[in-house]
Amino acid sequence: MDEPSVERDLDGLGEQATDGHTRLTDISGGTEGRSMASIPEYYAGKNVLITGATGFMGKVLVEKLLRACPEVRALYLLVRPKAGQSMEQRVSDMMTCKQLLLYFDADGLKLDTSPVGMGVQGFSVCRVSGGEACVRHELLFDRVREVNPDFHLKIIPISSELTQPGLAISPEDVERLSACINVVFHCAATIRFDEPLKHALQLNVIATQQLLSLAKQMQHLEAFVHISTAYANCNRKHIDEVIYPPPVEPKKLIDSLEWMDDSIVRDITPRLIGDRPNTYTYTKALAECVVQQEQDKLNIAIIRPSIVGASWQEPVPGWIDNFNGPSGVFIAAGKGILRTMRANNDAVADLVPVDMVINLTLAAGWYTAVHRPKSALVYNCTTGGINPFHWGQIEHHVMLSFKRNPLEQAFRRPNANITSNYLMNQYWILVSHKFPALIYDFVLRLSGQKPQMMRIFNRLHKAIGLLEYFSSQDWEWNSENMSMLMSQLTPEDRRTFNFDVRQLNWPEYIENYCIGTKKYVLNEDMSDIPAARQHLRKLRNIRYTFNTLLVVFIWRVFIARSQMARNIWYFVVSLCFKFLSYFRASSTITK
Repeated sequence: MDEPSVERDLDGLGEQATDGHTRLTDISGGTEGRSMASIPEYYAGKNVLITGATGFMGKVLVEKLLRACPEVRALYLLVRPKAGQSMEQRVSDMMTCKQLLLYFDADGLKLDTSPVGMGVQGFSVCRVSGGEACVRHELLFDRVREVNPDFHLKIIPISSELTQPGLAISPEDVERLSACINVVFHCAATIRFDEPLKHALQLNVIATQQLLSLAKQMQHLEAFVHISTAYANCNRKHIDEVIYPPPVEPKKLIDSLEWMDDSIVRDITPRLIGDRPNTYTYTKALAECVVQQEQDKLNIAIIRPSIVGASWQEPVPGWIDNFNGPSGVFIAAGKGILRTMRANNDAVADLVPVDMVINLTLAAGWYTAVHRPKSALVYNCTTGGINPFHWGQIEHHVMLSFKRNPLEQAFRRPNANITSNYLMNQYWILVSHKFPALIYDFVLRLSGQKPQMMRIFNRLHKAIGLLEYFSSQDWEWNSENMSMLMSQLTPEDRRTFNFDVRQLNWPEYIENYCIGTKKYVLNEDMSDIPAARQHLRKLRNIRYTFNTLLVVFIWRVFIARSQMARNIWYFVVSLCFKFLSYFRASSTITK
């Protein structure tokens, strides 16, 4: 039955809903007075559907909803069976303490660009001998468990597969969801930069279309919140909070690629994505267009976070569970593996903590349902325009942090260098990456072990290369809608759902981030820091010894055998002594 027109108020502008769709009515309670409800009061009694709940952002979203909105009725999670686990088991393992054993390759270290940087999502992996790794329970849901030990009863997994027609949701589950869901948070996506276009299109665009089709069947749906990326329109230097025209009509592209062989699609991908750097940003731009097409039928919000990093405050400072994005780079630098990276020291590193993104997401869901904007509202969740921090500063603070709190069994002392010069970067890759890797692999071969360092460095260079586009330039994002939303919150909601990036203390955040990679990704004990520092001192002594032997070798081979070389050497040394004498004399006169 059609719903009568209702008065809408968006930023003081009265707008009439005249589309005639049953979009907002909550049969159980109506909408009167909802504009005065706080965020926890709004979500009380609501049924929420979440996609991508076992991913990094999805897990933080589930935890925050359960902890900050304890009266939420139920969370329905679309989950697919994976690696021999049922969807119920995956959700249970995510929230409960369970000891497992995984088996890695004998050479151990895993470093790739895939979204899943660990053996099992939801657990931290600790390497032990013989290729065996034990998985330990993480701290994500501990605060929820303290308040409500039975919180898991509100979690209802729904079997789903994003690559299948209708998301592979059973007819019974479709009927169930259609009858009860009030809010949808669409977090699922492939975030691999090098994903084949066909697969990225399926996961990021077609799956979004199918979820929207399901959402239109939901009788009590009040808000549909889509997680996009601030880099969906990275081909523009200034990005407003609007949905830009897509690079191609999504339906035409889907129809065209359907009959093409994968090799053909691979060959034409560079021409299709044009001035975008990868299939991820390309398909996320198409997904925004798909979502916009339903804005006259659904209440829609689009969240565009930039580079999502470890948590700022919640559930604990520095919480992170994967190697993606900056995390893998930080760990590689802390282990002494990464020595050089091509980036612009003065470019803004638009990093945003995951808990701030989730707080904004929940607030946007509340605002969308309560205020019912006529068109989709876009929220650029970025930090660069409000509280900028640069790549050169990140390098400095990451190195300081890992020298204070070193990682265990570092390959070399942390000493990464950022340069924007291509030739200098290639030089340092050769000297600081490839030569040491070859020497290390040679030693491994002599000892009868399988060489691994060159393979690790090749993976590292591939991962760094994929990030180079984003670390070498700046963008300007308009964030007026984010500021507007903050002004609509009560003082209590501003504290509970804080997404004010002006409050970020970057040096403190980066230190917590680095400690978080140590504690929650590598699962290292902070009590072992003295031993890790001792290991760094050992590496320092090895370096000094090697440099001394190198100087002696160069002297014996080149300088001691040539009169001209000795003359040049003495000339350089005398210049250095003269400079030092002049510097000391100048300092004495100044005093």
